[in-house]
Amino acid sequence: MLIGEYQHNIDTKGRLIMPAKFRPDLGTSFIVTRGLDGCLFGYPRSSWDSIEEKLKQLPLAKKDARKFARFFYSAATEVEIDKQGRINLPKNLLEFAKIDKECRVIGVSDRIEIWSSELWEDFAIDAEENFETIAEEMIDFGF
Repeated sequence: MLIGEYQHNIDTKGRLIMPAKFRPDLGTSFIVTRGLDGCLFGYPRSSWDSIEEKLKQLPLAKKDARKFARFFYSAATEVEIDKQGRINLPKNLLEFAKIDKECRVIGVSDRIEIWSSELWEDFAIDAEENFETIAEEMIDFGF
């Protein structure tokens, strides 16, 4: 299970050190793509395969389903963890997530999220201020 929050930096070549605690779950390579809320999603191969099966079931006749699949797949890239524990993130993904240097790597169960530190701090402040309201709404999902 991928959990926790880690602060790291992107170097000038677009490389990011993956937290050591995440590496066993991520394997030697994993898929990174555009995520929601302005972050990047990273999926171990097994989780990606499950996501892919769900995406294949989206109705092709629905315009929003086509848009979502195109947007999600078009940025997806397989990244490999090198001997130093780094991955190389493509420029288009760094630009999408507004990551220049400082970033946060967050474990979210079966995926990681890579955030610009600034966007993560904004998100965290908002989530903390509204946590009780959000928690009440989770009852609708059986939580």
